[in-house]
Amino acid sequence: MTRKYGKEQKLATIKIKQELVSELQEIYLTAFQKLNTAGLGDGALAKLTQLILLSRDGAISPLQNSIEKTNSELSH
Repeated sequence: MTRKYGKEQKLATIKIKQELVSELQEIYLTAFQKLNTAGLGDGALAKLTQLILLSRDGAISPLQNSIEKTNSELSH
């Protein structure tokens, strides 16, 4: 496999990050669907939902920020 440099490398990293974001979103959607059918009480459901949302934000936000930063660099 040949190495990528410059713009080509940046585009490749964006693609990988975007794919990972999509995969993570699917994982979190599945988790929320499981919550919906778990039969938990309101308190436990609220706590677990909040924890999952924090986890999702922590996992996805840095990737999205990096994608936006790289896109901005490429557009200049």
